[in-house]
Amino acid sequence: MNQMTNPDLVSPSLSDGVLTLSLGNGKAHPLSAPMIAALHQAMDAANANPDARVIVIHGPGHIFCAGHDLKEIARHRTDADNGRAYLTKLFEDCAAMMQAITFSAKPTIAMVDGIATAAGLQLVAACDLAFASEIATFCLPGVINGGFCTTPGVAVSRAVGRKYLMELLLSGVAKDADWALRAGLVNEVLPAADLAEHVSNFARLLATRNPGPIASGKTCTARHLDLSLPEAYAAATDTMIGHFMDPDRIAYEKSSRWRDTS
Repeated sequence: MNQMTNPDLVSPSLSDGVLTLSLGNGKAHPLSAPMIAALHQAMDAANANPDARVIVIHGPGHIFCAGHDLKEIARHRTDADNGRAYLTKLFEDCAAMMQAITFSAKPTIAMVDGIATAAGLQLVAACDLAFASEIATFCLPGVINGGFCTTPGVAVSRAVGRKYLMELLLSGVAKDADWALRAGLVNEVLPAADLAEHVSNFARLLATRNPGPIASGKTCTARHLDLSLPEAYAAATDTMIGHFMDPDRIAYEKSSRWRDTS
């Protein structure tokens, strides 16, 4: 089943339980205000669709996502407030969209076959998993442009250690895929020719899993990361009990597929 809601912004395609959201908006796929709104809307639709069990975000071509639309931002510098109101809404909407990805009840995967820079890297880090080709590069270049990639750093800080984070933020230098793998930004690096097939196969595997426990398990994991260890175990234990009480799991245990492994 294929759908096309807005080919200029986000194009969804559903197959075997995997919903791929392909970014448009030109070759660089910048996160303009309309693009952010379209991606958030696409995530909401995916989360509401029971046939979509896994969500893949793909920036076609050799730029995964170039970050915020700097031309759009420049146009608003002529506003009476020098663009403050526009920027406030832009970054608030972007933060909400990124959280819709991170807190999705369904596994989210970034497929990166090129440049992921600034908010584009934020988009990669917001996903649960990320797979990259050997030619992919990753960058937080705010300091080079006289600023600082503060909001992209929020998502990236949840994916990598502090030293890797600060190297990206303070240098602004692009890093290759092997560096990203060492840092924990991506799960695996593959030849460009193999990337799409690998992500498709992996996503289809995830789509065969029981969605109920995945949804509650993801929610609990996101919550307990900010808790003390005793609080984390208490929250995880309660959720774990719910997993074992899940009707689909009980049905699975009673089926012929169940095998005693004790």
